[in-house]
Amino acid sequence: VVIPRMKNDIIDVMEACVDGTLDQIDLQFEDNAAVCVMLASDGYPVAYEKGFPISGLDTFKDKDGYFAFHSGTKFKDGEVVTNGGRVIGITALGADLLTARANAYAATEWVDFANKYMRHDIGKAIDAAVQQ
Repeated sequence: VVIPRMKNDIIDVMEACVDGTLDQIDLQFEDNAAVCVMLASDGYPVAYEKGFPISGLDTFKDKDGYFAFHSGTKFKDGEVVTNGGRVIGITALGADLLTARANAYAATEWVDFANKYMRHDIGKAIDAAVQQ
């Protein structure tokens, strides 16, 4: 949720981390919100199967403010497949946290793989806070 909101060039920030000069970087962020929902393999963290093809990733190419951060994936025989328990982090931006949360959960529907699992309570406290 940090990188999609960062205005700075990520290479400059990473080089400053390596050089030990991060304190000299004026980090700037967009005035919006981001929420990430992790798509996992059912059974994670105990036991889960690997190697299931993942579909829907191309949807993100034309969608501004939506990101799929790979974690437990690999490229096999020309396609992206599951290769871990925490498979892909689906991150979405919004004008506020409530909108970002709704966008992130909507984007989880674009991605499919066998045994796909996700929590449905990520950012749930946002709903309660808005209703007060």
